[in-house]
Amino acid sequence: MAGIGAMVAQYDNNNRGQGEIPVPGFIGPNLFFKGHQNLKEQLQSMKDKDQLEAMRRIVEMVAKGQDVSDLFPDVVKAVVSKSTEVKKLVYMYLVRYAEEQQDLALLSISTFQKGLKDPNQLIRASALRVLSSIRVQMIVPIMMLAIKDSVSDLSPYVRKTAAHAIPKLYSLDPDQGEQLIDVVEKLLQDKTTLVAGSAVMAFEQLCPTRIDLIHKNYRRLCAIVADIDEWGQCAVINMLTRYARTQFLDPNKKTEEKETEGSSEEESDDSDENFMNSLQSGPIDVVDPDLRLLLQACRPLLQSRNSAVVMQVAQLFYHCAPEGEIVHVVKALIRLLKSKRETQVIVLTNITTMSANYRKLFELHMKSFFVNASDPTNIRLLKLEILTNIATETNISVLLREFQTYVYSSDKEFAAATVHAIGRCAAEISEVTDVCMHGLMNLISTKDDTVVGESVIVIKKLLQMQSSDKSSIIKRMTRLLATVTVPLARASILWLVGEYVEKVPKLAPDVLRKMAKSFAQEEDIVKLQILNLAAKAWIVNNKKITLLVPYILAQAKYDLNYDIRDRERFIRKVLCPNSDNPSPLEKYAKKFFMTSKPPPNLRSSFKNRDEYQLGSLSHMLNHNAVGYQSLPAFPEVAPDGSVRTVVDTSWAAQNRESRSSSTTANNHKSRGFYSSEGDTDEDDDEDSDEEESDSEDESDSEDESESDSEVDSDSESSEEEDSDEEDSDEDEEESSEEESSSSEEEIVRKPPPKAKATKKAKPAATATLLDFDAPSAPPADAGAAPPQASVTLDELLGDFGGMSVNPSVSGPNYSLDNVRPTHELLHRMSGGGLGVEYSFPRSGASNGAVPISLTFNNTTEQPITDVKTDDIELKGGIEFAGFEAIPLISPGQSTQVALNINFNDTLQPAKFTICCSKGRFPVKIQPPVGELLTPFVLIESDFDSMKSKLSGMHENSGECPNSGKDCSSLSQLVSETAVTSICFSAEANCLKFASKTAAQEKTLLITLFVGEVVKVTVNSEAVVLGSMILKEIIKAIES
Repeated sequence: MAGIGAMVAQYDNNNRGQGEIPVPGFIGPNLFFKGHQNLKEQLQSMKDKDQLEAMRRIVEMVAKGQDVSDLFPDVVKAVVSKSTEVKKLVYMYLVRYAEEQQDLALLSISTFQKGLKDPNQLIRASALRVLSSIRVQMIVPIMMLAIKDSVSDLSPYVRKTAAHAIPKLYSLDPDQGEQLIDVVEKLLQDKTTLVAGSAVMAFEQLCPTRIDLIHKNYRRLCAIVADIDEWGQCAVINMLTRYARTQFLDPNKKTEEKETEGSSEEESDDSDENFMNSLQSGPIDVVDPDLRLLLQACRPLLQSRNSAVVMQVAQLFYHCAPEGEIVHVVKALIRLLKSKRETQVIVLTNITTMSANYRKLFELHMKSFFVNASDPTNIRLLKLEILTNIATETNISVLLREFQTYVYSSDKEFAAATVHAIGRCAAEISEVTDVCMHGLMNLISTKDDTVVGESVIVIKKLLQMQSSDKSSIIKRMTRLLATVTVPLARASILWLVGEYVEKVPKLAPDVLRKMAKSFAQEEDIVKLQILNLAAKAWIVNNKKITLLVPYILAQAKYDLNYDIRDRERFIRKVLCPNSDNPSPLEKYAKKFFMTSKPPPNLRSSFKNRDEYQLGSLSHMLNHNAVGYQSLPAFPEVAPDGSVRTVVDTSWAAQNRESRSSSTTANNHKSRGFYSSEGDTDEDDDEDSDEEESDSEDESDSEDESESDSEVDSDSESSEEEDSDEEDSDEDEEESSEEESSSSEEEIVRKPPPKAKATKKAKPAATATLLDFDAPSAPPADAGAAPPQASVTLDELLGDFGGMSVNPSVSGPNYSLDNVRPTHELLHRMSGGGLGVEYSFPRSGASNGAVPISLTFNNTTEQPITDVKTDDIELKGGIEFAGFEAIPLISPGQSTQVALNINFNDTLQPAKFTICCSKGRFPVKIQPPVGELLTPFVLIESDFDSMKSKLSGMHENSGECPNSGKDCSSLSQLVSETAVTSICFSAEANCLKFASKTAAQEKTLLITLFVGEVVKVTVNSEAVVLGSMILKEIIKAIES
């Protein structure tokens, strides 16, 4: 404050004597300029600290709405800063002013292109965002290349930004539509949920009619819709709603055919009856399985915290679901009524439309729509409309008592709407018609002109719908002409007198006489009804009004309104009063003026508003908004559903099927991480030794599929038996050991077609090439890829020394012979004689879980019973699948069980309590970082390609002195440190290993260059995990 005061004082002193009067609180015009000058100096500084401070101030000024466009040249220069924080703020500024300063932005195109190659994903995305904000035709090719490169970026955030840039480029140059459609097709196939919502938005703006792009992605979008960001969910559900309306038959079509034609009330009652029947008996018609998949996938989103998502799910069920399932959205919509007023208006508008077509849908929640004192008028009117829509014989008494309070509200518009609502209830529910009519007649005597006028209008409509005697009511209403001032009410009274002039022939001349006196002062709508009354009274009895009618016509002849003058001329020509020449139209006068009229329609104005899609702006406004596309009708004939079937014929998919079937057979007595019980086919083993084993031993059943080779290992011997590859339709069994020994031992490998096109699933059986756990590996499936190049086992042993080679380790086989380093979980002294150790067998992983083997040792002289887990405490997304309770551990005996924990790629410990007859013992398991990985089989070309993409911040490197270790020893150290799969390299003294994280399947590549110094490089999508793996490997080599 002192600095600003000094600047103001200096400005005043400099300008004193120049005729300027100092104004308190006024800052001179040069101060802003001086402030900007200071920012320019900071931006030109060589220190990152000064540039960062300047950019923070500039972005703050932009956020406050101040114009800082004059700083654009200086800010653009700062884009080359080495500071990531400065770059982020610079790109935020450039996105704001790129369209305004296009010429200067064009000079920095090369800088933005360099930003597209920056190691930081935020910088790459910001550079693309700025580039797409420059609205200049000449850079369209550059933008197209940038978008095509970005959709293949490893970062999903960059791919998401590319999806946002597509509509911008299309609006700039529509001729690029065909190329952009190919890009959108690629984005729609992206497996990342962060990209899915943006890809669908780009699809909706670019080519919403290209339904063929959705067919193969439909089921995947249904499966991941719950994991997409909230605004992406809105776009996906809206698109899938339109897709469902074009690809599936109407689930309510059969019900609609059974409805009989009738009046509007009968149709409404039939609709409600069908709706309630469907609630009681469930859906009658068979719903398409893919439509059922969509409804089931979206139904949990009704619990979303985002009201837009809930509204989108509600409109999906309303437009596409069977009638009996629409009730699922009711509670979710009622919950939204507790939101802000803006949200309430949107939700209530949609509920009004739904209740107008399904009256009993919201009947149980009637009290949720009672008007509160704090509600604004628009919300009050919507709630009143809903209450009127759901009125039935059972709840009408409660509603009428509520309406009686609303009538005397200080809000005149709301009070008038309440009177109209009472009239609708009287018209729709015959049991309360007389009660409502009596109440409306009482309202006529109130002092509120608005209520009186609306009551007259409603009574007029009700009288038209009744066949009883109306003369007494008409006589009572004519007395109000002296007091009622509402023009529409006065016109309604005159209309009633004229419409039923034959029933009150003596009353009409009197009324006409009174109105003739005030004709010149009446409103136009009243004057027209006076003329109509004069014509009708003349037709019925012209003797009493011989002079009165010409007097009224004379006044109308010179009225300022041409409608009134036209009406006067028409009546004069038809009736011809005081004329000696009769008109030829006189005989048709009664048909002209006194013809019967249909009863008025008191249906809800929201009855037919569902022609617009619920939740859309057009539905809110009740007319077509700009860009609105009508919701397509259901097809008459169901389109071919096979177009949504995606057949995965890749080698990875075939291996998954083979390993899945083998895992199911091997695990029929153990519960997996997410496994469910099922039937498995089990083949009998021909080995007599296995027939004598305990019931805990498992018999292997292996199905050989196309491109799979199987490697069977006998559990009693270390002899390896390999069978040759056969066709996928043939199942092969080894009949004797002689056939196995005579066959050539070989290991076959085949690379995946493309790394980006192959979906890597979490294998039920972990495939690895090297196994150092035990000299004799347990039986396992091959789980390897189809053969492309064969390498004999002798050649492998020659290359890797005396290492034990196991082409595949699969199946959750927790053999006691599988030797792995053990860790103490519970000391026998702390556990009352129960000691617990755990190890990581590296086999049996499934669904991202890390397999753990627990060994319980009873060191006491008494049996320990009922051993189980309890009080499981998990953090950071960890998931825990315990073991079945151990009923008994005999004295001096040990028992081994399997445990699966999904650590979610973190080092957070899994805490739980071991309970037994000796007490409760809290323990925790924290995995080594290397055990969070699973092997990833790659060929060298794919390895190098992935490594080139995982550069910059994704790369960690280090080195350590080599104490005489050869490649064989280093390979064993790496494999003991982390769960990896070796990738054979053509380079001398170079070792390559590939892995994926168990939970999130992020790629991790390890490269060792062996010499006097061992250089270790780790490339990983998980940056933190990669740096920790690097430290562990260097530590193992140095030890």
